[in-house]
Amino acid sequence: MTQPKSRSDALVFFGATGDLAYKKIFPALHAMALRKKLDFPVLGVGRSAWSKEQLVDRARESVTATGGLDPQAFALLASQLNYVSGNYNETSTFQRLHETLSRAHAVHPIYYLAIPPSAFPVVVEKLHLASCSKNARVIVEKPFGRDIASARKLNEILHAVFPEERVFRIDHYLGKEAVQNILYFRFANSFLEPIWNREHVQHVQVTMAESFGVKGRGAFYEETGVIRDVIQNHLLQIVSYLAMEAPARNHDEAIRDEQVKVLRTARPISAEDLVRGQFRGYHEEPGVNRGSRVPTYAALRLFVDSWRWEGVPFLVRAGKSLKKTCTEVTVVLRKPPPVVFAEPAPTIGNYVRFRLSPKVAIAIGARAKRPGEGMQGDPLELSVVDLPARDQHLGRLGDYERLLGDAMAGDGTLFARQDLVETSWSIVQPTLAEPDVPHLYEPGSWGPSESDRLMPDSSAWLDPE
Repeated sequence: MTQPKSRSDALVFFGATGDLAYKKIFPALHAMALRKKLDFPVLGVGRSAWSKEQLVDRARESVTATGGLDPQAFALLASQLNYVSGNYNETSTFQRLHETLSRAHAVHPIYYLAIPPSAFPVVVEKLHLASCSKNARVIVEKPFGRDIASARKLNEILHAVFPEERVFRIDHYLGKEAVQNILYFRFANSFLEPIWNREHVQHVQVTMAESFGVKGRGAFYEETGVIRDVIQNHLLQIVSYLAMEAPARNHDEAIRDEQVKVLRTARPISAEDLVRGQFRGYHEEPGVNRGSRVPTYAALRLFVDSWRWEGVPFLVRAGKSLKKTCTEVTVVLRKPPPVVFAEPAPTIGNYVRFRLSPKVAIAIGARAKRPGEGMQGDPLELSVVDLPARDQHLGRLGDYERLLGDAMAGDGTLFARQDLVETSWSIVQPTLAEPDVPHLYEPGSWGPSESDRLMPDSSAWLDPE
């Protein structure tokens, strides 16, 4: 058994005046205070010449915007907050940070770099030079590079000061309880294991659809595109949960070991296994180049060349301005031989469905006899979990609350490890070359019809209802 890790005794977040802090970090800290888990100082660092009172006001505005401010919990959060202002290029900023941490008797801080990756090198170096990095951890946000080369360069920068076990690459998707339910449902139920393989699974579909466009972030999206934005990270993480082998219980790196192992058996995506799309009107978005070929939709066919999954296609698609906002996984089983009942073959076999958002659902697709004299059947769905969107977070940890707590405790299970990041980039690397003109699709549709060619014979995309 591994020894328990020491808990971080202070949280320092760079970019305290920025958008990420406003939308995610302050609400997560408030939630921790509500659960009486905020027993450590929280220090914001930013370029703006703010006072502590201005940071508290910003936190209050943020938490109020979520509709859930609790006066007692917020008072605790405000009492723990402090602020250091200064330029990240100036040594004096980090000297003041060191002094503030010393006054708080913090010897195991964790640093959250809620700043652009371009600022990582100077911040990491200055933390080291100011003697702030000893016994410390660091949290970084995606994107973890733009390709495999930049991902490796980013890791070199971080590892110059922080060893891998002290680096926490935060992917909020892994903090979602619905995503973790895939892992739990797979390995907590013995009836799945005999059928969770190439002998019984025909194909697997993963859909991440968003009904909105780029929301005024055209310049950002021009640098990113759908593959870098959600497929390389979120959706390949989901594929790894679906395809991995059972992890060893007594090893704290076991889950991440199995994720890496299975993704290393995945083939790099070829041109024949990829369809790119772009919604009509994307060129009119502010910040978008008029002749842009950046895809806002991508569908890919992924093969995992392992003993369990050889020949089973994993069909992954994601896009913006689609018919609805929804993330769903469907594991489609092979159809039974049509030798018993004289009825038309069903359009789809049995399946296991995981709805990850906006509501949480787990269901099993089956068939049952239709009432009457004949031996004809109808499809039905057996609901295992069906939690309405408005109730799904009651009593549950939010994604950032969970991940911040895990990072403070030194638990890296739900964070992307270096080898996992680089393996994911190697899978999508061939798709990052200058693309051909993407297929146009109408906003409010399910994307370009050209993606149908990726499906196995007699199968179709299962559009979330």
